[in-house]
Amino acid sequence: MTPEDPVRIAREHLPYPIRLAAAWAACLLLIVAGVWLVGEGIGRVALVAGPLAIAVLLAAMLRPVVDRIPSRVPRALAAVVVVIGVIVAVSAAFVLVVTQLATGVPRIRDKISSGTDAALRWLEEGPLHVTADRLQSGVDEARGWLTHHTDLLATGAYHVGHTAVDTAAGTLICLVSLFFFLYQGEKLWMFFVRWLPEASRERTDIAFRQGWTSLGAYTHTQFAVAAINAAGVGIGALVLRVPFVIPIVVVVFLASFVPIVGTLIGGMVPTLLALVDRGLVVALIMLAIVVAVHLTESHVLQPLLMGHAVALHPLAVILVVAAGTYLFGVIGALFAVPITAMANSIVRSLVSTSTGRDLPSLADIQGPDHPHPHEHPHGHAHGHPHEEPVGDDRGAARVGAGGSAAAGGASTNGDDDDNATTGPTDSGPGPADSDGPAGR
Repeated sequence: MTPEDPVRIAREHLPYPIRLAAAWAACLLLIVAGVWLVGEGIGRVALVAGPLAIAVLLAAMLRPVVDRIPSRVPRALAAVVVVIGVIVAVSAAFVLVVTQLATGVPRIRDKISSGTDAALRWLEEGPLHVTADRLQSGVDEARGWLTHHTDLLATGAYHVGHTAVDTAAGTLICLVSLFFFLYQGEKLWMFFVRWLPEASRERTDIAFRQGWTSLGAYTHTQFAVAAINAAGVGIGALVLRVPFVIPIVVVVFLASFVPIVGTLIGGMVPTLLALVDRGLVVALIMLAIVVAVHLTESHVLQPLLMGHAVALHPLAVILVVAAGTYLFGVIGALFAVPITAMANSIVRSLVSTSTGRDLPSLADIQGPDHPHPHEHPHGHAHGHPHEEPVGDDRGAARVGAGGSAAAGGASTNGDDDDNATTGPTDSGPGPADSDGPAGR
């Protein structure tokens, strides 16, 4: 090579760890970019994506109700009855909340007024010794701010009206989507499956059916947890004679659909109402009740109920809720856990179908804090110390219960696994047929 020839860098010039790190970095960048693009796309169509996602959650919760209606009743009629039942239940709760607020707001307003006067007297006569002139100056500044920001208030009123229109449109989209998910959900799903390559249709169908089962288990369990939380806080507020018990129950029930932190956030409402109407002592008792309900949810309900429905570690729940809230606000907090649970079931099903081995569950993971009960102190298992470990068959059994036969008798040859076929699922026919049980 002459001095004029350019120096060429080959792969062999870079150490293997550098090449490996670069490959991982490139893959992670592509994944993050893809997730960011999906998030941006969802944000641009939030008016449609949000109600559609809520309809999916409601369909996962209400699908068993429609399936239990006798087959002699047309499925379209059954879906209409269930949707009307949802509308009636939500409307009844809304009417009760508005009625109680209308009758109790004047008294609370008087309480707030008297409390404000007492606070001003304390500021003036207490240890701070804030003079009346300074208090009056603060009041005048607040009034001046309101006077000079009338246009800002008008803009806020415009946004409130715009939000009301968006809410009405989103509610209509949600109800229409819910009806079609309950009526023809199977046909809609099989329509999308037909867009996939033929070799991966059945495997994808089985995996997403497992994810749908996990999503349904999550919605049912979270509904039960939210009802228990709302009942506990509501009974405490009723015993302490805190006003607006029905609105408190509704707020705590809805807030409890955000795991871990929802109950505490919703419980601040009865605590503040108790402070305004009943005093500091009652407010502290109400706060203790809210904390007790939260601890019961975190240490009893979530591990006992949610642990059987969704195999997610509490740390994973906290992280996905925080990330969802940061990226998408309240909608992100609401859907972070169910999306993660559904993705977890889909990935486990795909892995078990393609390799014959399921991903280990939390109970299978060994470590210094949870050693395997059948291991010797030196790490050798009972029986044959040199025996090859076998995969966890529980994931294969779960897939097999949904209709898959690939996980139970998977071959050790990767090519054979990729071409393995599975039987039809219990919930509907294979991808070749679009007329499922949901479209009866």
